[in-house]
Amino acid sequence: MQEFAFRFDPVFTPMLLTLGVHPGNARVSITDDDRFVAEFGRWRVDTPLANIDCVQVTGPYRSYKAIGVRGSWVDQGITFGSSRKRGVCVTFVEPVPRLLGGMKDHPGLTVTVKDVEGLVAALTPHIN
Repeated sequence: MQEFAFRFDPVFTPMLLTLGVHPGNARVSITDDDRFVAEFGRWRVDTPLANIDCVQVTGPYRSYKAIGVRGSWVDQGITFGSSRKRGVCVTFVEPVPRLLGGMKDHPGLTVTVKDVEGLVAALTPHIN
């Protein structure tokens, strides 16, 4: 199993703690049974690696668009954000089940991990 920790910008850590998100419960894993699992406090995305369509490095971001659990009304994607610097946008062949009320299933997830290049390199061989 490979694990990728989230990058926590210190200025946003207190706000994330109010959501129940901290370095101990925020990670992205590539499991030994070929699954992509992103955990961010009580929120979780779990899908087969075969469901990954594309990965790309994104950012920097505006804090009001990237910190916390955020949904996009434009494309229905979701963000698990703990930093404004950079992240990895993962899009899926089949959208993952919705996490936020009022939205449809999510076709993509952005995660602000510390090692963005490492996560992209680990996921790229699994892209369909």
